[in-house]
Amino acid sequence: MRTFTVIIEKDKEGYFVGEVVELPGCHTQAKSLDELMERIKEAIELYLDVQGEALEKELEFVGIQEITI
Repeated sequence: MRTFTVIIEKDKEGYFVGEVVELPGCHTQAKSLDELMERIKEAIELYLDVQGEALEKELEFVGIQEITI
């Protein structure tokens, strides 16, 4: 079992967009959060099938901050 970090945003059409921090280019979208999480699991599985399971973390996810200027 591995744990992945998913950044979730909502676009202007109302779709939720999820991106896996540890897997560059691994992302998907859906109309609901439940559907998004199902799809992101599928995307991760497909990514690992193609790229291999032996991926090493280059960076450790710390968090997200907003700043207003």
